[in-house]
Amino acid sequence: MAADGTGPVTLPSRDRMSPGPPSPGIPLTSGYAARTANPLSTKLTSVLSTSYVDSEFREALALLDERGVTNSAETRRRLRLDVQKEVIDSNGEIIAEFGRVAEQLKRIGATIDKLNKNYQEMKSHVTAAHEATSSTLEEANALMTQRRNVETKQQLLKAFREHFVLSDDEVASLTSTAEPVDDRFFAALSKAKLIRKDCEILLGFENQTLGLDVMEQTSKNLNLAFQKLYRWIQKEFKTLNLENPQINSSVRRALRVLAERPSLFQNCLDFFAEAREHILSDSFYLALTGTSASGAKDHSVKPIELAAHDPLRYVGDMLAWTHSATVSEREALEVLFVSDGNEIARGMREGRENEPWQLMVDDAGEPFEFDATRALNDLVDRDVSGVARILRQRVEQVIQTNEETILAYKLANLLNFYRLTFSKLLGDHSVLLEGVAHLESEALRQFRSLMRDHIATLQGEFQHPTSDLRPPDFFQDALEQLTAIMKTYETSISSTDDREADFQPIMAESFDPFMSGCEYMSKNMSGPSGSIFLINCLLAAKAAISPFDFAQQRVKQLQSAIDEHTRKLVESQYSFFRTESALEPLLTSLGPLREKNKEDVTKMRQLEALRPEALTAASQDLDDFLPSAVMDAMENVKHLQDARLAREITEDAADRFCADFEHVEAMLVFADEMAAEQPDGSADGIRDEVPSFRTLFPRTTGEIRVLLS
Repeated sequence: MAADGTGPVTLPSRDRMSPGPPSPGIPLTSGYAARTANPLSTKLTSVLSTSYVDSEFREALALLDERGVTNSAETRRRLRLDVQKEVIDSNGEIIAEFGRVAEQLKRIGATIDKLNKNYQEMKSHVTAAHEATSSTLEEANALMTQRRNVETKQQLLKAFREHFVLSDDEVASLTSTAEPVDDRFFAALSKAKLIRKDCEILLGFENQTLGLDVMEQTSKNLNLAFQKLYRWIQKEFKTLNLENPQINSSVRRALRVLAERPSLFQNCLDFFAEAREHILSDSFYLALTGTSASGAKDHSVKPIELAAHDPLRYVGDMLAWTHSATVSEREALEVLFVSDGNEIARGMREGRENEPWQLMVDDAGEPFEFDATRALNDLVDRDVSGVARILRQRVEQVIQTNEETILAYKLANLLNFYRLTFSKLLGDHSVLLEGVAHLESEALRQFRSLMRDHIATLQGEFQHPTSDLRPPDFFQDALEQLTAIMKTYETSISSTDDREADFQPIMAESFDPFMSGCEYMSKNMSGPSGSIFLINCLLAAKAAISPFDFAQQRVKQLQSAIDEHTRKLVESQYSFFRTESALEPLLTSLGPLREKNKEDVTKMRQLEALRPEALTAASQDLDDFLPSAVMDAMENVKHLQDARLAREITEDAADRFCADFEHVEAMLVFADEMAAEQPDGSADGIRDEVPSFRTLFPRTTGEIRVLLS
């Protein structure tokens, strides 16, 4: 510090270097003495040696700055005193506070002592009370345990009764006939079935008495319930509107449930089928006669029998009514067997387990499958079986009294249509389908019988063909009849894809015998008349059946026969040209010889037909024949009803004749050329005064073709 007292304030620091006394052994020097003697130097050294990095020093400086201390001599003198005074005051305050804390701790200690005393008193009271009530508590615990056991048993008994025991109301609903068959009945029935199923669990215990008793009682109630349901369904069937059997939901549900008893279910179906059979039979009788089974007239119905004079319409109306009734019956019952088929099948599978004797009648090893569609078809077929019997009787009477061949076939065709229709509706196995198929067979049998009788009556006409060789009347009538039959078949539905093969038996009955009769008649004709007659018949037959696509194979057969007889006529016309032209000997003689062959030409001179007088006569006869040759030839086939075919036959024969004549001409020309080449004018000793072949036979092939064209 400066001597005047205004220097900076220095605070003691642990980092400050203090000179202290010199160490022993080190001699005092003059420098050391000088530094000791100079306080300013000492002060500077102290300040410079102070570390301002120390945190406590820095906090002290910050504290002084906060106190707002001014740097004065007075302040520097009193600073230490003020700080010490503050420290002493603070220590006094702390001691006073600790005194108060000590007083509080004394009070807390007294309170804790009091609490410990009270706790000990309460503990002694509780121990005494516990000792006094221990026996009572043990008894109470035993009673509580018993109560819980009783409550558990009550709950088990309640659950058992609710699940395994039917209430009185449920038993009454199942067994009492006075109770209706409603939702309560079906709910009780479902519960009873569930009880019987769950009884298997009870039978698994060692004591089976309870399970056996419950199962016996439940089975008894179930049997009574199914008997009640069976009688209720029969009653419903009696009151059901059988004219429009739209089975309501209650009956459908009852039938689904009753399916679990196959024998009762089948009895119900038998009852229903029998009732429907009577109803439909009476309805069919009413539609036929306009009179009910009881004899009452119904003027709103137009009897089908009014059309009995027209057998085809009469049979058609009966079949149409049967088809309409069958469709209506199927639609009404389809709701039962198709929409609920799965439920019925499941019920019948369960029912087979309840009725073990059902398993004995089934094939071993085959799983049971309920076919809803087949069951529906069987039931509908049973419903209309009475109608089928009446229909069969009526239609058989119509077939047996019919004497018209075409009508017999139309009836067979109509029955075939309904047979196919009923087959699609009821399947391939049904009483109605068998009846219609039998009627169809009867109609075809009658058709064949009438056709054979008709053919037998025509046996006399097979001996007398007409002079113009046209098809006989019986054949034309047969073709008209066949056309009518084929038109009927064309509009029908065939059961096979090959309609031509299906129609072949009809052709065999209605066409082949008449065609055979015509062939038999042609055998007794001479010359080409037989072929002309057969061609006329074949052409008429081809024209009659060619419009029908299912007779094309027969048309091809007819055309083959026509071609065969056409070839015979061509051969006949060719023979006519050869014979009538007087060239037959010449053509026969020169036919085997070869053109341009000298050996064959040498032989020509030796032929009788090439002698000058014979060749001259042949040339004259040919000239006489040619002007009217075509007309004469056409006269031979004038009875052929196809003029174009007659012309073609004649032209083909003329072409063959011209080809033969061309060969003759070539041979004659070559012979003349060889004769001209002989040096002595002769050939093989023949004198050249003999005229040439062309001189004796001047006609050329071109002239022949022109005259025969």
